[in-house]
This record gives sequence, C-alpha cells and structure tokens, in this order.
Amino acid sequence: MSDVATSTIESTAKHSLWARYTSKSPMVVTLFALILGLIVGAIIITTTTPVVLDAWRGIFHSWSAPGHALKVTFDNVGSAYRTMFTGSIIDPQGFWHSLTTGKGWDNTLTPISETLTYATPLMIASMGVGIAFQTGIFNIGANGQAVLGGIAGAVVGSMIHMPTVLHLPLTLLAGIVGGVVAGSIPGLLKAYTGAHEVIVTIMLNYVIYAFLLFTVLSTPFQLPGQQNDISRNIDPSAQLAPIFGTASGLRVSYGIFVAAAVIVFAWWFLDKSSLGFDFRVTGANPTAAKASGINAKLVIVLVFVISGGMAGLAGIVQAASTTHFVDGGFLIGNAGIGFTAITVALLGRNRPMGIVWSSLLFAALGVGGRAMQASTGIPLDLATMIQSAVVLFVATPVLVKEIFRLRSTPTNAVQLATKGWSS
Repeated sequence: MSDVATSTIESTAKHSLWARYTSKSPMVVTLFALILGLIVGAIIITTTTPVVLDAWRGIFHSWSAPGHALKVTFDNVGSAYRTMFTGSIIDPQGFWHSLTTGKGWDNTLTPISETLTYATPLMIASMGVGIAFQTGIFNIGANGQAVLGGIAGAVVGSMIHMPTVLHLPLTLLAGIVGGVVAGSIPGLLKAYTGAHEVIVTIMLNYVIYAFLLFTVLSTPFQLPGQQNDISRNIDPSAQLAPIFGTASGLRVSYGIFVAAAVIVFAWWFLDKSSLGFDFRVTGANPTAAKASGINAKLVIVLVFVISGGMAGLAGIVQAASTTHFVDGGFLIGNAGIGFTAITVALLGRNRPMGIVWSSLLFAALGVGGRAMQASTGIPLDLATMIQSAVVLFVATPVLVKEIFRLRSTPTNAVQLATKGWSS
C-alpha cells in the first residue's frame, strides 16, 4: 500500500474519531457552549461600554480609526475577561512572585479560595437536585430546604454546647434532618395525593421563608439583646473552620471535604446501589419501572428525602463555614443557592462530575464578575448574562453542533419525544 493511501486512511480514521467524539460527548458541547457564552459577553461589553462606542463612532475620521476601534474593543474585552480570571482563579504574576519569593501566598490564593468557598454549598445542593431530576422529579424547593437545614443546624450549633468531635457532626446532621423534613412534605403529598411537586415546592419555599423570619424575630434563637432579624452565633465547636486558619484570610473551609463526601456518595448511589438503579429506571421509563415491580410511591418519597437532605446539608455548610449565623435574608435573593443549583444540575447533565465542573464554573463567574466590576466598572450583571447564555446553548445542543459543524451520525428517524432532564 502506498504512503499516500496509508496517509489518507489514517486521516479519515482520525477525522471519523473526532467527528464521533465531538458529536456525542456532552463535555465538548458544554465547552463550545462556554465559548459561545463568552462571545455573547464580548458583544455585550462592546455594545455597552462608552469608551468602545466612542471609538467606533469615529471610525470614518481617519484611516487609522478602524484599527484604533478594534484595539480599544479587544483591550476592554480582554481586560474584563482577564480580571474575571485573575479574580476567581489566580493571577499568574502574583503566583510567580509567590513561587519565587515564598511570600504573598495568602493574596495569591485568595481568588481560588473565594471560588471554592462559593462552590462548596452549591455542589452539595446541586447533587441533590440532580438526583431528583434523574428520577424525573422536579425539586424546585431546594432553596427552602437549604434554608430550613440552615435553621435547624444553626439552632443545634448555637444553643447546644459540647466538644467539637460531637458538636460539629450533630450540627451537620441537624441540617440534613431539616432538609429532610422540608423535602418529605412535597414527597408525601405527591406520592399519596398526586399533588404536583413543582407547585408544592415553590409554595413551600415561601412558607419556609416566613418561618425563617419567625425564628430570628420571635424565638430564643434570636440573638439576645438584638431587635433585628439575626440569630445566635454558631459556636466555634460547630463551625467548619478555614483550612488554612483565620489568620490567613483564606475562607475556604473544611466544608469542601463535606462536599467531596457528598460527591462520592452521589456517584456510588447512582451508579452502584440498587436503590439508585431504581431511581434511574423510574426517571428513564416509569412504565418499565412499574412493570418491574418498583414501588413508585416509595421512590418518590425517598427522592425527596435524599434531595432535601442534601439541600439541608448545603444550607448548614453555608452557615457553619462563612456567616456563622442566619438572618432574615439567609439564602434569599441572589444568594439563593437552591435556585442556582437547578441551573447547575442541568448544566452538569445531572451527573456528579458534571455538577462539580458546572458548580466551579458558576462560582468562578460569580466571584470573577465581582472582581471585574470592582476593577473595570463593568456591571456584575455581565457574569449573569454569560451564565444564562452558557445554559441556553447547553440546553440547545443541536444549535451548538450546527454552529461548530459537529455532525452527528445520520439517521432517518426524527426524534419527537425527549428523554427527560438527564438526557
């Protein structure tokens, strides 16, 4: 066989492998979705930054004006994204300085520390939401479950006093129980009355928010001598302390090990346990699950118990590692990790490792967005727009494949039905 023929065969094989991989790999589609999201962000920066707009208005004033406008555009977009990276991951110059001098490590590691601090409870809550979605259950109440878990854990952490070896596990367990209680209510209602879980969980969020205000305003849980809606402080023996100590200024705490344990549990539960198999079968094909003898009512209740327990754990991890108390705005509004967890779970395709990477991505965009706003004046809303664009493109993989010419295997059939949230 000639060298030309051999080269042609190898080239065809490589192209075939690349086409097969890119057309089927969710990771590749997600990566391209991130690229498209960044492009959308660049367009927004270009069309909303006064300096850039002024440069483009004068492109007909001289021959060099178009080049100047392009330079201003790339400088501003590059500065914004560079600041987002250095503000959420690491500053290469600072890293090199610390590496060569041994000094300034606290400042160098602060960005990645803040990203991990934000991502830790988000991972835990997202794992619970992802497990529910894989079963075909839409747990929209993860935020309320996290709030109730935070309340229960903070009560135990602040009003019971014992050694750390007992106090911290008991505080985390109380958070899980709080989430289980909040999750059991919609689970039981759906299983035994047919109530729609989306409506029940959304409305239950508001009930739990009202209960939060009641506990921090009208019970002994309120901070003594305080009239505002703020709770007692969690004892040091029940706190998730910073890994590098409080003197370092790095806030990343031992909660990251709790998140790691949850990730391992979620992987084992979904892929190795018989109950996890029942969950996945129920989500993929409820009719087949029923025919095989799987107890649908029990599965529904257990889904909400596990999902709610993880959300409750996320709530107390947030309180025990950062604020050390809860107040009337705990996990409400932009800090509502339970709602962000829904997006993160979908972006990670409801798989443990996918959720880990999407949690880190969202945390980096949030932390980097704040650094970008402080440094360049570009609003933090840009990071939210990028997040939304990434999710939009991930939710439309066919569009991403068409844009980047990622051809799937041809088929004569047209798929009219979807496979659910985890497809």
